Amino acid sequence: MDERSGAGAPSVASRLFRILETFSPERPSLTLSAISRQSGLSLTTTHRLVGELAGWGALERDDYGCYRIGLRIYELAALTPRGTFLREVAMPFLGDLYEATRQNAQLGVLDGHEVVYLERISGRDAVPVMSRPGGRLPLHATGVGLVLLAHADRELQEAVLDGPLKRFTNLTLADPRRLRGVLADVRKNGFAISDRQIELSTLSVAAPVRGDADNVIAALSLVVPAETSDLMALVPAVRAAARGLSRALGSPKAAALPPTAHHERSGP
Repeated sequence: MDERSGAGAPSVASRLFRILETFSPERPSLTLSAISRQSGLSLTTTHRLVGELAGWGALERDDYGCYRIGLRIYELAALTPRGTFLREVAMPFLGDLYEATRQNAQLGVLDGHEVVYLERISGRDAVPVMSRPGGRLPLHATGVGLVLLAHADRELQEAVLDGPLKRFTNLTLADPRRLRGVLADVRKNGFAISDRQIELSTLSVAAPVRGDADNVIAALSLVVPAETSDLMALVPAVRAAARGLSRALGSPKAAALPPTAHHERSGP
């Protein structure tokens, strides 16, 4: 793409975004030339814009001349009202799940065709997972994502079902017809199970979190070892935590239910 001014030339803002998008969990530290190559910008333009981003605090330069995302970005991200408030209210419920299992307790929200993880609490001996706070994963392959997709509007559901469904393992739900049936089960049963869809060593149980309008605004999950976990024993605990969080967020439906999970039945 031509960087010079004129028809079709990218704006300064789009160039800055392209620079920031070169960083990822796989590429947390980049040289100037690597940023130029990954962003598709000339080295001269990259040098100028990276200097401005570093001066503002969006990037930081280490002793070896490589750049990383700076703390100023973290400060701005912390101002996100949806994520910050929800995370603060959710922490006690995530903490309870973690204390009960010593595994991975997670909270995620819908963003486009992906789930964004707002928080994860895990122990030293917890099974390793691919997700991380601030990270993204596809909706169709995760417990949290299946819950969010099941309760999303029809247009978004159809867009995901019609689009490519990435496979992570041989058990990933990549068949639109099967996925449609799973989403119906999630709505019916009130929880989702993602069985070795992201990694063969893990499975997750997730349940919806509702806001004060009773709409699903997030999902809460436990990710545990696939081989040694009693799946059905985890379902009531996850549903109870999600319901408690929903009650704390003002959900009328959650407030009308009993405060314990002993009455809940497990679904398939």
